Amino acid sequence: MRRRDFIALVGSAMAWMTPAGAQTMPVIGYLGSETPERYSSRLNAFRSGLAEAGYAEGRNVAIEFRWAEGQYSRLPALATDLASRQINVLVAAGGAEVALAAKSATATIPIVFEMGGDPIALGVVDSLSRPGGNLTGVSSLSVEVSRKRLEFMREVRPGTNVFAVAINPTSPTSHSQLKNLRAAADSLGVELVVLKASNEQEFDNMFTTVHETHAGGLVFSSDPYFAYRSQQLAALAVRHAVPAMTQSRDFPLAGGLMSYGGDFAQSHRHTGIYAGRILKGEKPADLPVQRVTKVELFINLKSANALGISLPPSILSSADGVIE
Repeated sequence: MRRRDFIALVGSAMAWMTPAGAQTMPVIGYLGSETPERYSSRLNAFRSGLAEAGYAEGRNVAIEFRWAEGQYSRLPALATDLASRQINVLVAAGGAEVALAAKSATATIPIVFEMGGDPIALGVVDSLSRPGGNLTGVSSLSVEVSRKRLEFMREVRPGTNVFAVAINPTSPTSHSQLKNLRAAADSLGVELVVLKASNEQEFDNMFTTVHETHAGGLVFSSDPYFAYRSQQLAALAVRHAVPAMTQSRDFPLAGGLMSYGGDFAQSHRHTGIYAGRILKGEKPADLPVQRVTKVELFINLKSANALGISLPPSILSSADGVIE
């Protein structure tokens, strides 16, 4: 073989090998309801889970992201777009809205969801132990503990019989959460003022209404929409001097009074582990839905002092984190 022909043959082989090598790297489609900035701590936890399963982005797995930027009506189209790509698994993290959009987009690509609430009641899977089909994932207790937040607020403000609760009417879990909150209010003997908000323009008026109705505090229902806006809500709570409580620790870390809810870092890490296991060949139908049962209470003592609130020792002693 002449030297020129040999070089041409090697070049041809390399040109063939390079794209084939690239195609062997598995691809995760990641569907998010917000922006990368608002998901940053959760993404870190997700990547940590992937690493536990033996995968690192860019080294042996690629990730294609799609972000709805807070406009959940975009989720179905984004999910359909991801499903049309050559992806090996679709990760739908951040709430029931995301999981349901992914489920509607494909019945064949494996899906790993991360959400609060009951996946069976919300129609995501038929069984937790044997989910069947192409979906499995992780569910936390954030939705179930909404009523506990009202009980905490009642302990903090024992001389008040009126409390406000914030509900996002577009959330798939809003109806069940409001039902639980009303049952909790009846058992505590307090009156509820229900405030509805599904966009940021309604937030300021929500805090103003707390004062107008003489409510003793504002309790947020569990909803990723509120959780991802913890800093904005904390700033409003400080500005309006409203004792408030959400599901996310990001809220007291940003200056709000308290939070009580599931551990987001843990649930997203498990989501990464499941995505890695599926990339290795396991089937979602054989992976039971995991229930992250850890629930954490965070308190901002500086915020409590600014509001003139003395927190009961029973609450302080049970807190997972006290910010001083």
